[in-house]
Amino acid sequence: MQLPAISLSQEQLSRFDEAVKKEWIVTNGLGGYASSTVTGLNTRKYHGLLVAALHPPGDRTVCLMKLDEQLVLNHESIALGINEFNYGEPPEDRTFLKGFTASPFPSYHYVAGNIVLTKTVLMPTGKNLVAVLYNTQNFNDSTAILKITPLLTCRHFHDVVDRQKKPLTFNQTNEAHSVALFFTNPKAAVILKATSGRFNDASCWVEHLFYREEYNRGESSVDDGYQPGYFELEVQPRKTADFAIVAVAEESNVEAAAEIAGVGDSYEAIEQLFDAAHSRNSRLLVDFYSRYKQIPITEWLSLTLLAADAFVVESKDSRVSIIAGYHWFEAWGRDAFISLPGLLLVTGRFNEARNILLTFADLMKEGLIPNCLEDKSCSPYYNTADATLWYVNAAFQYLKYTMDFAFVQEKLWEKIKAVLESYTHGTVFGIRMDSDGLIVHGPRLTWMDAEVDGTPVTPRAGKAVEVQALWYNALKIAELLAGKFGEKNLAEDYAKRAETVRTSFNRKFWNEKNRCLYDVVEEDGADASMRPNQVIAVSLDFTMLDAQKSLMILNTVENALLTPYGLRTLGRNDPRYVGAYVGDRRSRDRAYHNGAVWSWLLGPFTTACAKVKFTADPEPSLALGSLVTPLLSHQIYQAGLGTISEIFDGDPPYTPRGCIAQAWSVAEPLRAYVEDVMHVRPKFEVQVL
Repeated sequence: MQLPAISLSQEQLSRFDEAVKKEWIVTNGLGGYASSTVTGLNTRKYHGLLVAALHPPGDRTVCLMKLDEQLVLNHESIALGINEFNYGEPPEDRTFLKGFTASPFPSYHYVAGNIVLTKTVLMPTGKNLVAVLYNTQNFNDSTAILKITPLLTCRHFHDVVDRQKKPLTFNQTNEAHSVALFFTNPKAAVILKATSGRFNDASCWVEHLFYREEYNRGESSVDDGYQPGYFELEVQPRKTADFAIVAVAEESNVEAAAEIAGVGDSYEAIEQLFDAAHSRNSRLLVDFYSRYKQIPITEWLSLTLLAADAFVVESKDSRVSIIAGYHWFEAWGRDAFISLPGLLLVTGRFNEARNILLTFADLMKEGLIPNCLEDKSCSPYYNTADATLWYVNAAFQYLKYTMDFAFVQEKLWEKIKAVLESYTHGTVFGIRMDSDGLIVHGPRLTWMDAEVDGTPVTPRAGKAVEVQALWYNALKIAELLAGKFGEKNLAEDYAKRAETVRTSFNRKFWNEKNRCLYDVVEEDGADASMRPNQVIAVSLDFTMLDAQKSLMILNTVENALLTPYGLRTLGRNDPRYVGAYVGDRRSRDRAYHNGAVWSWLLGPFTTACAKVKFTADPEPSLALGSLVTPLLSHQIYQAGLGTISEIFDGDPPYTPRGCIAQAWSVAEPLRAYVEDVMHVRPKFEVQVL
């Protein structure tokens, strides 16, 4: 199947201030990635041609920052690569970049001095390796020389290097076609090898590299990098030369790094990697469209499907997890199980879905799955009241698609029961069932967890609306499973608990004045903030709400919060509303859940609308399509090319912000498009309204 591509013309690239905001990313299925802008200028400390996950999927380390190209013709040099050292001053000459293509492989097209150079970035799955392929056409009557200078470092991707204060320590070994650096802190072997030409030793430091996006975000924005020398290739008159550079990184494992770098011994071996990566992406699309023949093939849907693959990662012991977002998020439990249906179920990747359910089941502690796995140590943090309930829901969604009751009964059922008992009798962070059957919990335990100077921006302590909805949903799922597995008494017990929750919820959460739900119920009252969390209470398979209340909720949320790219996190008439996610971390965190638009919420909102507004429509609905297709068909061509950003400004023009690629931003609109817009349902459905 032909792969989709996003192309930018010379005219588009010449508008530098616009072009430099467009970014690309390719990933390796380990947590590592390659990423930059379409201009070739790194604007983030997170950018790099090889950001290796030294302990997959964590310990992400920037190793190869970039490769800068230079053409030499008749003793005149033309620099193609660009860097920035002072914000506000234009970088080096940019007139030679004539075109750029993204997805599935980023490709730069340069024309200079009657020479045409195409540079393509490839990152194979399963290796901390990047291969950069060069096709050089020399239309001159004299020999041209292509010089390629690597800029190296070895730092955690959250950090920058100031060599005057804390220099990198390493040993360097040069050979005819390669250079190897062995870093001591962090420990890593970084090897670069060229398929032809030669390596020349001309080492130096490049200081005070400037990252404009980090500066705008109030983060560390000045960095130092090391140039070990340069690769050189002669291109004969009126000839074409194909050439590639391979970079690999391994933690202190010189032999492993050298073995992987061995693919750089020939250009043909790199081409084989390219063909294999192309075939893998084609197979992902063929599998999907073959599964759903009624879904039309479109470029934006194909791009979304390929974007979904980027978040699925595997550790060295073959455990699957989901990266919440690129560049800087780790594997998060909540994000993983909100995203699992869209990333793995509608795409038919059931083995990986089973694997991730088992991975987090093994990490369960005191009835909770981890909120996140820290990047450097992979240590689990359990500070979440809702992630575990999303886990139970994801297990049920897996059942709906596979009918694999044997797996759930053998591997997950005891864990699910342990979750319900822990929530009932109490676990850490004040999470427990109150006398009214509802779940009470401490602050900063929901997905709205930002804080400023140690103070939660949206603490939501007490009884958050979506936690109650997920709790009821989990009890009903457990009731169904207990009945299926022959535990009649337990099924009856879960049914009684669920009924108590339903009665209390409807009595305490209904806001008659605003015809919607309170966001949080506390001991001293209820929070009537207009937020999107109430939509989850309508969208889940098991809901406590009747059709009339559900319709009123959706109408209220639509009027107050709906945008083309998702739902606002707070109504615009609220005095706490912040319409732009800009400034330093403190300013951004104040806006994060007080106005910023989140795309993932389009998933539950669309599903809720399908349940309540369009129940009699068996065909794809134009009205439902209008909720998710503007995001999928437009934003995927914007900030992070071929993927979907984490958030958007609450005010028009809804500028994309945050991570350029977010798992649930891709997963939930994709799931809603397949299940609700195209009405392609799983094997087993629950009818409750």
